[in-house]
Amino acid sequence: MHDIRFDNLAKLLVEYSIRLGRNEAVLIEAFDIPDEMTIALIQAARKAGGVPFAQIYHTRVNRALAFEASDRQLNLLASHELARMKKMDAYIAVRGSNNITELSDVPAEKMKLLNKKMRPVQDQRVKKTKWVVLRWPTPSMAQLAGMSTEAFEDFYFEVCTLDYRKLQPGMKALKGLMEKTDRVEIKGPGIDLRFSIKAIPAVICGGDRNIPDGEVFSCPVKDSVEGHVTFNAPSIYQGIGFDGIRLEFKNGKIIDATSNETKKLNKILDSDSGARYIGEFSLGFNPRVLQPMRDILFDEKIAGSFHLTPGQAYEEADNGNRSQVHWDMVSIQRPEYGGGEIYFDGKLIRRDGEFLPKQLHSLNRSRMR
Repeated sequence: MHDIRFDNLAKLLVEYSIRLGRNEAVLIEAFDIPDEMTIALIQAARKAGGVPFAQIYHTRVNRALAFEASDRQLNLLASHELARMKKMDAYIAVRGSNNITELSDVPAEKMKLLNKKMRPVQDQRVKKTKWVVLRWPTPSMAQLAGMSTEAFEDFYFEVCTLDYRKLQPGMKALKGLMEKTDRVEIKGPGIDLRFSIKAIPAVICGGDRNIPDGEVFSCPVKDSVEGHVTFNAPSIYQGIGFDGIRLEFKNGKIIDATSNETKKLNKILDSDSGARYIGEFSLGFNPRVLQPMRDILFDEKIAGSFHLTPGQAYEEADNGNRSQVHWDMVSIQRPEYGGGEIYFDGKLIRRDGEFLPKQLHSLNRSRMR
């Protein structure tokens, strides 16, 4: 069936998110989504004068390939994918999933090998193309969000087609404030954390990388993180569900980590030497994303949330930490989640999820409703 919402989303992705230009090549990767959406993206790319390429994936097929992937197979795959990515100017990935934990029983060492081999492809895409990545609404996502399929689809299209231009002034002000800040302090139930973001850039995410969007991120100075933090949003990583993650830091390093899956949590944090250091600190403020749904592209944008990320730092906001892990862990500070405060250089910047400085008021949910 043809759905006008597909056309609207495709137009936003092609014209606003990747700003596709005439004769630019765009790779569209479609994972378990309706062909109609892939076609809408192809048509939007053509309309913009671009040259579209499409690759269709199915997660169950990917699982079968990953399950007993050999070194040789992955080397061939990575070199083929890298050669193609090098010819692309832009990249759109729309990822649906009939089962969000489809890859949960792929042996950990296979996932590790796969991630390692595909890293150059990901680096090429992230650093050299104009890219945007988004989820596709599925019954399994609706289930995680505790919603009916239809209500979730309505929510999804409303969130994904938000007018991100309205957030721009507030985001620019927040970026400026973060770049002037040295000491960050975060307090709340189960949270007493201190670190420095001195001389590290802050980056605006306003609908041009991920949809949904709505965050500004920076990064702690690698050895500056002290104290402890509890994340009240549930998380899913490598297909495993984690709840109540609590991390304790000394000189920037996670010295203690517990959750409902403490053993598996520590195994991931022991992946390499960078996995126990933080590679990102971010404030989320999408006014239409309010509850966690175990989907990080949504959860990290929750209004009134912050997240910290054990593992790899982004080059645009770099503290030098390198790891194959990049795990966004989210805590929500709105009153119904227990509240909390964030201080920049001793000044209270956000209380119970609402920004206090006047120039940041436009990022508050009360303004955006």
